[in-house]
Amino acid sequence: MINVLLITFAMTLIYLSIANRMGSYIKILVFQGLLLFGVSFIELKEINILNLIFILFETIVFKTIAVPLLLNYIIRRNRITREVEPFLPNFISLIIVTFIIIVTFLLSNIIEDPHLNKIYFVVAFSSLFTGLYIIITRKKIITHVMGFLVIENGVFILSLAVGNEMPMLVNTGILLDLFVSVLVLGIFVNKIGDVLKDVDVEQLQNLKD
Repeated sequence: MINVLLITFAMTLIYLSIANRMGSYIKILVFQGLLLFGVSFIELKEINILNLIFILFETIVFKTIAVPLLLNYIIRRNRITREVEPFLPNFISLIIVTFIIIVTFLLSNIIEDPHLNKIYFVVAFSSLFTGLYIIITRKKIITHVMGFLVIENGVFILSLAVGNEMPMLVNTGILLDLFVSVLVLGIFVNKIGDVLKDVDVEQLQNLKD
């Protein structure tokens, strides 16, 4: 069952590469949050109730409810257009993200480690590189935040890989994840509309020291 959820997560990365609307990005992030809860609930079945509450708060309350609502608020507050406006055509993005997943899969076969769960490795690093690719190839600053959240989801999957052996490490990673996410999103809520009238990333070139 975990493999099905993780493969579905990888498929959302492919869809993310060709999505043209902000709403689609937000829906994908919501769906990824649900998938992460499903994976963590199955994988970390041996942990105590406190650890499970942490994970429930991280995946359902934060990633699936709070963050999408906050992103929608940012978009409305700053009157951001709903178009993603990528630098590259969707077809090229589809090829690149698919290539990322394939290369990550081949790399996992090269690494000989009995403790390495290959599907976790593939999905986690595919998420990391896809999030980075979104940050590089999208014009709008808000999509950079979404790319950062995709990267965080990849880090979360990596933490689940060691969850049974190191539950406190997982909790620490979750708390750090929450802190950084709230910090970054809070800055965008309070500052982006006040500093930049146009939220296109190219406007950052006009900033002076």
